[in-house]
Amino acid sequence: MDRLIQVFLLISTVVVVFAPKLIISLLGLSLFSMFLALNYFVLNAPDVAITEAALGTGLTTIVFLVAIRKTRREEDT
Repeated sequence: MDRLIQVFLLISTVVVVFAPKLIISLLGLSLFSMFLALNYFVLNAPDVAITEAALGTGLTTIVFLVAIRKTRREEDT
């Protein structure tokens, strides 16, 4: 189980780095946080897992999504 989570962490990292669009990269970051929270839970740290799930998956994704929507690129103007 631990190795499978590590593989998914690696895959989501590759998605974050090499994604062609920011939204896809943001989804990869959210997936990374979810798998990291699962990894903490497997390592018997449920309090850290809950915090990572709430902040990493939830709040950070919302903040980045709002920031992406509010910024404009030069080709959009």
